[in-house]
Amino acid sequence: MAISVKSLFFLSLVLLVSAFGLRALAGPDSDRVAELLHLQSQSKGGVIHLDDSTLRRFLTSQPRSYSVIIFFDAVQLRDKPDLHLTELRSEFELVASSFIANNRDLPSASKVFFCDIEFKESQSSFALFGVNSLPHVRHVGPSLRNLKDSEPMNQSDFGRLADSMAEFVESKTQVSVGPIIRPPLVSKKQIVFLVACFIISMPFVIKKVLAGDTPLHDRKVWMAGAIFVYFFSVSGAMYNIIRKMPMFLADRNDPSKLIFFYQGSGMQLGAEGFSVGFLYTVVGLLLGRDTGYTRSGHRIGPKTKVSVWVAYLILFTGYQCGSSR
Repeated sequence: MAISVKSLFFLSLVLLVSAFGLRALAGPDSDRVAELLHLQSQSKGGVIHLDDSTLRRFLTSQPRSYSVIIFFDAVQLRDKPDLHLTELRSEFELVASSFIANNRDLPSASKVFFCDIEFKESQSSFALFGVNSLPHVRHVGPSLRNLKDSEPMNQSDFGRLADSMAEFVESKTQVSVGPIIRPPLVSKKQIVFLVACFIISMPFVIKKVLAGDTPLHDRKVWMAGAIFVYFFSVSGAMYNIIRKMPMFLADRNDPSKLIFFYQGSGMQLGAEGFSVGFLYTVVGLLLGRDTGYTRSGHRIGPKTKVSVWVAYLILFTGYQCGSSR
């Protein structure tokens, strides 16, 4: 049976209207959303790396149905301990991966994208946003046209790391990030391996304990542990761990030189604390040894002189560090 010309025309019209309808339902920026989702799947932690060209494509083109959270980074400033760029970048990646995991297969998965920009690669993009200090995180809304009007995250909110970043995203986009999913310290395979090693070693450990032949039965081990705890206390090691202080810094005027004693207030480098802690430990050991020799009637003249010299060195070093600050 032959198909009439009118039927062909009507069928073509229906197909054309359907195509336009599907296009409208998919959204005018469906191509860009699909590309962003692809880049997101290929990126580490779901953070899309942007440069000047991709930023203009995804952020200056209209219309947009999605929000973008941007982390501004600078590789040359990551070694500055007061900025904490490496830590904040890791926390930003944690927020992005948690959002993707908690919103998988939901319409909100294509409503928010996490991106980063590096200063050396995209200096013009930094100028578009008017960013001149780091750390910096901004929210670019769907209807925003001027990037300088994008909403920055308050500097005081960076203290809570991933949690404060998630709250910032939720308050600006009205999309739930969900709970922050932190990777476990030990993987399941490592746990199984450790449990197997523990079970296998139990008979040998019990035999050693009953025989009194373990490191915990050795006085030298306890002595070394006590010295370590003393050194750990007087060297300021806990301060260095909490503040994540480096052992030394490179001189800004001469990068080939290293700074071990920081010339300023409110900061102590690791090398400074360890040097003073080492001297305190030496004095403590000498005084302890002299005390033992005094009871047994031995001469202590040379050892006392060494103790006095080291104590003087500690006072002189501490005075120099304090006066330089």
